[in-house]
Amino acid sequence: MPDSSERPRRERDREVRETQTVNVVSVVSQFVDDNLTVVRNISTGLVIAGVVLIGRSIKLTTKFKSASEIPARFIERNVSLRGKVHSVTEEGGVKVEHVPIHVPVLSPLLSKTHQGASSSSLLLVRLAGVDVTTEGRTWLQQNLVPAHTVWLKLISCEDDVLHCLLSQSRGWMWSRCVNEQLLRLGLARTAPVSLLPDSRFYWRLHRRLHRAEVSAERKGRGLWKEDSLWERAANAVRDSPAFRLMRSVFKK
Repeated sequence: MPDSSERPRRERDREVRETQTVNVVSVVSQFVDDNLTVVRNISTGLVIAGVVLIGRSIKLTTKFKSASEIPARFIERNVSLRGKVHSVTEEGGVKVEHVPIHVPVLSPLLSKTHQGASSSSLLLVRLAGVDVTTEGRTWLQQNLVPAHTVWLKLISCEDDVLHCLLSQSRGWMWSRCVNEQLLRLGLARTAPVSLLPDSRFYWRLHRRLHRAEVSAERKGRGLWKEDSLWERAANAVRDSPAFRLMRSVFKK
């Protein structure tokens, strides 16, 4: 019977490699078992560091103080931003303080501490696709109360002014689009939207706004309201030549 030392060299080398591999695995496993807390902390630290880097790169919790600070890709993708109403301008625009997403623990790492809102840190927003009437501005001032939360769906940006769909939350599941509401009440007319006509979102938005305006026109609301028969008759008499002649005679 041949002695074990006479076994082929190749087989002995394989056994040596297997023994070394088992030893390495054993050492690593023992280290992990003995330092489980350290390993977990390192893993957690790497995950947090990765989230911080990703969050900063996509501006997850960045507070935008002007339209120029908002990345172009946000507008191209029609991203929605959260904000708080500050005031309604005389031109029918809305000044909004951007309120970034708050992520517990991570938000302090991703963003700097900000003071209260100032006039220089407010976003000037115009309601996209609508031309607001004087009555519409009054409605906005009554319904967009300061400090109320709103959502801004970015449409375009021109001269540091954001053109958006502005929505108000109504409970947990519903929201109201202010642009559409103004049109439904006859407090605004549709206006051109700064989007490419070949965009799917453009046509969806166009249909929504058009339906709202047509609804107001059919119901005779706001600027579409027609005078009653009595009012039309009174206006016709008042504007007639005979009535003007009689009025001039009595004035003498």
